[in-house]
Amino acid sequence: MTIKSTLTILCMAVGLSAAAQQRSNEELDEQMKKLVIAYGAINQLYVDSIDIDKLTEDAIVGMLRELDPHSTYTPAKDVEAANESLNGSFEGIGIQYNMQEDTLVVIQTISGGPSEKAGLIAGDKIVMVDDSVIAGVKMSRENIMKRLRGTKGTTVKLGVIRQGVKGKQNFVVTRDKIPVYTIDSYYMVDPTTGYIRISNFGSTTSTEFTKAATFLLFSGMKDLIIDLQGNGGGYLQAAVALSNQFLGNGEMIVYTEGRTVGRHEYRAHSGKMGIRRVVVLVDGYTASAAEILSGAIQDNDRGIIVGRRTFAKGLVQRPVDLPDGSQMRLTIANYYSPVGRCFQKPYVKGDKKSYDKDMLDRLNSGELMNADSIHFPDSLKFTTKAGRVVYGGGGIMPDVYVPLDTTVYTRLHRELSAKGCITYACLKGLDSNRKNLIREYDVEEYHRARARQLEHKHVDPKDLREGFEKFKERFVVSQKMLNLVLSKAKDEGIEYTDSAWDATLPMLKLQMKALIARDLWSMSEYYEIMNPTNEIYKQGLNALKNDELFEQISAQ
Repeated sequence: MTIKSTLTILCMAVGLSAAAQQRSNEELDEQMKKLVIAYGAINQLYVDSIDIDKLTEDAIVGMLRELDPHSTYTPAKDVEAANESLNGSFEGIGIQYNMQEDTLVVIQTISGGPSEKAGLIAGDKIVMVDDSVIAGVKMSRENIMKRLRGTKGTTVKLGVIRQGVKGKQNFVVTRDKIPVYTIDSYYMVDPTTGYIRISNFGSTTSTEFTKAATFLLFSGMKDLIIDLQGNGGGYLQAAVALSNQFLGNGEMIVYTEGRTVGRHEYRAHSGKMGIRRVVVLVDGYTASAAEILSGAIQDNDRGIIVGRRTFAKGLVQRPVDLPDGSQMRLTIANYYSPVGRCFQKPYVKGDKKSYDKDMLDRLNSGELMNADSIHFPDSLKFTTKAGRVVYGGGGIMPDVYVPLDTTVYTRLHRELSAKGCITYACLKGLDSNRKNLIREYDVEEYHRARARQLEHKHVDPKDLREGFEKFKERFVVSQKMLNLVLSKAKDEGIEYTDSAWDATLPMLKLQMKALIARDLWSMSEYYEIMNPTNEIYKQGLNALKNDELFEQISAQ
């Protein structure tokens, strides 16, 4: 990067904020001169050779580091990947996959996607991409993905090993746009209760949510659980669009305000979706846009929040594109909930290390085990229209607090998971029994119905449910699959006692059943099996049936 291009970046940065600068233009000119002289001196006089591009990037990172924990810089090569989950699509071959013993195994092909059209099926092992061997050579996932992805319309030749077929088969796949979904799961919990899990807030979230909710309403839903556990946020506008579906016309969703930008209000305008009761599940990793939705529902007395105190991010970032394709995400405002609370937790400028330790501090303080250890000053106290007390300055305190249960997974279970033993056993077991399972549990009928649903055609809910209901009732993880876990554990040097194995076994078998369901059907089926073990989910169901809780928020 030349001094001229660096000057362009610096001038652009000054231009973005000049209207709000309180310093005189002369002072700004002096600071610009200082930066340019320092940059030029280093470039021309420094004793050793230097990487000017890296020096410039380090300078930008250093400036942003001194502002706040959420102003960040992304190099040009990483911008597309960083925005992928938010933008709703990427260009590639359209598969879900996992790695088994250094080999890429196709878990599912995206319905209607390029790999399905080319003839790939679940269970295929991709061993070659064009002329490069990718199996058994310790190639990183990142390098494999670089070979599989590419511009829409380009082709890639895949060498595939398929069970029951001799030798390597070759497929030519024409890359296309592949949708990235932000809703992980939706299903009917009981005849009147629906469940929707949102992983993050991207450009397609509101549309995805409408489709899921419409399907659930058609299936008999009257009450809804929205699962935002682990949802790190995303686009503010996506949270606004989704909040709009729950609030009455004119009700406040959120407003933003910053030093250089005036107050901007976001209000509902389309009227409420026909859902009776709403419960939102949150935890310490529910952040940003997910807190906007939670705050809008809580402050407007539209529903009950269940779980643990949320992450506490109340800062709004704006992307700033730089000339070389890199990007800054610069904090420009705070956001405030309808009653005026900002959720942002305190931070010291330049001390991101302490900021990132917040969850550990919550654990050490006892907060995750007992809500009574959390104390908010009166200055952070706010009141909703129904008279409920809510707090700002430290995330969202749920209406129903659920302590962390550290006994669900044993130490052995966590170690088996970390070393890949569970995933290995599921993939290996499924690989040898896939055809039988697909036939026994009518999996192909599900995928045909799912394809019709994605094409906006009418689908009978039974076509999506019958096979899985049979699986839930009948399938049991075999001793053969458990032996695969033990074999892999031995290879990984994991030591354990018989009592530790016995204590681990019930949750291990349930998780393996859920993983197999995911690989046969989708993430919805995974969560449907695992959710009943999640204490926040269980308390959310209880809250939904609690008339007294909902009477409190309707007393306006």
